[in-house]
Amino acid sequence: MINAQYPAKRMRRLRSSQWIRDLVEEHSISIKDLIWPVFVIEGKNKRESIASMPNIYRYSIDLLIEEVKKAYDLGIPAIAIFPITPNEKKTNCGKESYNPDNLVCRAIREIKSSVPKIGIITDVALDPYTSHGHDGIVKDGIILNDESVDVLCQQALVQAKAGADIVAPSDMMDGRVKEIRKALDLSNENTMIMAYSAKYASAFYGPFRDAVNSSSCLKGDKKTYQMNPANGNEALHEVALDIQEGADMVMVKPGIPYLDIIVKVKEQFKTPTFAYHVSGEYAMLRAACDNGWLDYESAVMETMISFKRAGCDGILTYSARDIATILVNK
Repeated sequence: MINAQYPAKRMRRLRSSQWIRDLVEEHSISIKDLIWPVFVIEGKNKRESIASMPNIYRYSIDLLIEEVKKAYDLGIPAIAIFPITPNEKKTNCGKESYNPDNLVCRAIREIKSSVPKIGIITDVALDPYTSHGHDGIVKDGIILNDESVDVLCQQALVQAKAGADIVAPSDMMDGRVKEIRKALDLSNENTMIMAYSAKYASAFYGPFRDAVNSSSCLKGDKKTYQMNPANGNEALHEVALDIQEGADMVMVKPGIPYLDIIVKVKEQFKTPTFAYHVSGEYAMLRAACDNGWLDYESAVMETMISFKRAGCDGILTYSARDIATILVNK
């Protein structure tokens, strides 16, 4: 017998069966929301594992093309390319970054030739190319802003000319979006800009630095240009500036520890907003699942929903192909 004092509104009614749960679901993850970050190395027929990132590999261009084809066939709309630059090509000023025949530019051209309809996003930053591991030029222990921006513009330009659809400045130098937009426009390159607008000086980047072989050469930290994790309002200032300077879309990085920032950015600016589910986040999740402490499929899908609930239009995630496979087989 039902107690008359029970509430008339029973929230569990809308959870009673799968069909009604699906019908009232507020957010969902789609394959179209996914961007797959990939690592490219010199050579042919090469695939290297990354100890701190289980199931993630560095690929030579020929093998990477085959992997990108698989991603495209799953419905993934875009990839983000990150190069592993040989140490002998690294310099203080990162001049290899604007070599029009560098590893990234060659990868762009060959992928575009083989998988023409997939979107290609390229990283605009100097850390893969510098002998000191920083995202800009260093002089007397100081990361130079304006001089670095000059090089970043050259880097963005060669990537655009090679066929990149989106250039993504991740360096956090002041004013770089404005100057990159200007350089692209003067060269009649209609390439989009995805600004890493709120990129924090995070402890979660370690596996990525292992993947691109920059951790061993990094001198000091990146706290003079990447953001303080304690600051939220500062992120809104950064996003506002990047939009004013010509960014087509903005990104918050890392993802899960900064969901509150994503919410604020989306609510205030109503602009295309992305998150990077970074290497450390992936590594933690993968390790817990590989040890049997979590179920990978359930945990990764719940993580993606958290990004969508926060307001993300898309997510860069190393789990992109896993998630796409889950969704295809659902």
